[in-house]
Amino acid sequence: MKNFKNNLKFKSHQKGLLITALLVAQFGFAQNKPEANFKGVIGKTLAESKEYWPEPVKAPAGAPNIVWVLLDDVGFGASSAFGGLIQTPTFDALANNGLRYTNFHTTAICAPTRAALLTGRNSGRVHVSGFSHTILSAGFPGWDGKIPADKGTIAEILRDNGYNTFAVGKYGVTPDEDATDAGPFDRWPTGKGFDHFFGFLGSQTDQYNPDLVEDQAHVKPDGRHLTDQITDKAISYITKQQKAVPGKPFFLYYAPGAVHAPHQVAPEWSDQYKGKFGEGWDVYREKVLANQKKLGVIPANAILPERNPLITEWKKLSPDQKKVYARFMEVYAGYLTYTDHEIGRVVNYLKETNQLDNTLIFLAIGDNGASKEGTLQGTISQNLFAQGTSDEKNLQDNLNNIGEIGTAKGLNTNYPLGWAQATNAPFKNWKQDAHSEGGTRNPLIIHYPKGIKEKGGIRNQYNHVTDLLPTTLDIVGIKAPEYIREIKQDIIQGSSFYASLNDAKAESLHKVQYYYIFGNRAIYKDGWKAGAAHLPDSFAVKNSLGKNEKPAVSNFDADVWELYNLNEDFNERNNLAKKYPEKLEELKKLFDDQAKENNLYPLIDWQDVYGRKIHNTGANKDKSVQDLIQQVTKPGETK
Repeated sequence: MKNFKNNLKFKSHQKGLLITALLVAQFGFAQNKPEANFKGVIGKTLAESKEYWPEPVKAPAGAPNIVWVLLDDVGFGASSAFGGLIQTPTFDALANNGLRYTNFHTTAICAPTRAALLTGRNSGRVHVSGFSHTILSAGFPGWDGKIPADKGTIAEILRDNGYNTFAVGKYGVTPDEDATDAGPFDRWPTGKGFDHFFGFLGSQTDQYNPDLVEDQAHVKPDGRHLTDQITDKAISYITKQQKAVPGKPFFLYYAPGAVHAPHQVAPEWSDQYKGKFGEGWDVYREKVLANQKKLGVIPANAILPERNPLITEWKKLSPDQKKVYARFMEVYAGYLTYTDHEIGRVVNYLKETNQLDNTLIFLAIGDNGASKEGTLQGTISQNLFAQGTSDEKNLQDNLNNIGEIGTAKGLNTNYPLGWAQATNAPFKNWKQDAHSEGGTRNPLIIHYPKGIKEKGGIRNQYNHVTDLLPTTLDIVGIKAPEYIREIKQDIIQGSSFYASLNDAKAESLHKVQYYYIFGNRAIYKDGWKAGAAHLPDSFAVKNSLGKNEKPAVSNFDADVWELYNLNEDFNERNNLAKKYPEKLEELKKLFDDQAKENNLYPLIDWQDVYGRKIHNTGANKDKSVQDLIQQVTKPGETK
């Protein structure tokens, strides 16, 4: 026993000596083999050593400042820059001194568009086929709402290449469970490459009492309109940066909540439009079509699609309906003009500080088509799902509270469906309708005095929101990195359209694109497009609220596919499915291939997600869920 203890003690002593020897060896090894990037000399003494200080990362010589502007819920025919009847003088000036892109596409709803924009990859590939909201996500690779680290953002790339990076306004792709002051913050804007962020993390917020965040903490709003606050902050970021490092380029991502619901704006803006929409939405569409032809942003022989059967002809409405509906549109128009004014403040600041000529501006007028979420009647502050009220009562409530439209009291102000169709002219359908150009086609303006020779030019090349990242890198002269923070990066899926800036006939490099939102889906290839509207047999959310049985599952096999040749029929008036069945089958097969490649399967309808989460959690009693349901409802449907 004594020998055993001595032996144990000896072995323990040996173990200690061995560890010490290993540490010494490791220290010596570290000195003899310094970090791979170290280019100096390490000797035993300072006299025998040579220091090495790596050069700070700098952007390419002459690199432009970059400003990305992304508006929310604006149809193709809203802004005067593309023929609309809402005055946007800043947009007009940028377009007249830059380029109008008429064939630019988004995903049909906000979060997938933003995820695709920031990463240059399809929304499903970056896990945002739906939303980052818990109630609108699902436990699958394309649906969990969490952008992976191997899908780096434009901000991460530019920051690693000598830019300062700022974001203000709506972010929209931070998972709900991460969006508290406890973090984690890796999926907040500051965790995705932005030096500073000021805005809100969700999909919508009260414009006078926003859920406001600065960098990595919630802060108290000051009572002013949010767009005013984010504009001040954007200018402040640039001013401080240029004072500290004059001439260093910056990237600003300016994404106001405007003009998403709630439509809230000071009367000085909305009152500018008093009486301007009394002729109604049918006349609005005709006037816009004529303006668009004069501008050359649509074909000269274009014809409007038929009025959607859900929408009543304006002249058949009652005087009360016309009064209320016109006021909704006055507020929306004022809200858009005010937003244009605030963007103009940024542009004027850059001009006054002699930075505008070398600033590349991408202005996307909308992250999807015009919103259909205001129902047929329009909403002010009421929750139609919770109330389950009739159209007649909703109209009377809106009439009684007409003075609250657009004010801080109008917590859910959104215009009626008829105005969504009008501001989407010359296309049919609306936001969420990923099968239709009305859901996915938005105006794009590029302004870059140093890099664009033609002023006021029009470009008709097909392009997609994923293309802005590679195009920006191409213009700046930066290659997409193989690694970001030592994480190997996935491929960039977007295609650069840099060549089109000074060549109106440049070939579009973006040949294939899938679309999918809430069951509505489409596939584009070389001007041909196949799409299917998804109209479930049963309204799963409605059937599950207040009941114990499992909600119904959407039947995707019942959806009817249509086929269009967009080269000849840009606004989808002539369905060719019966004429070219082989072409339709070819495109449907391509959709399946793209769905597999981009994590889109399983196909999920938002009603299925809602129904199951409401059923499993009892969330039907939670008002916030009811609010979310209203935000994505189909027109006219109530509980």
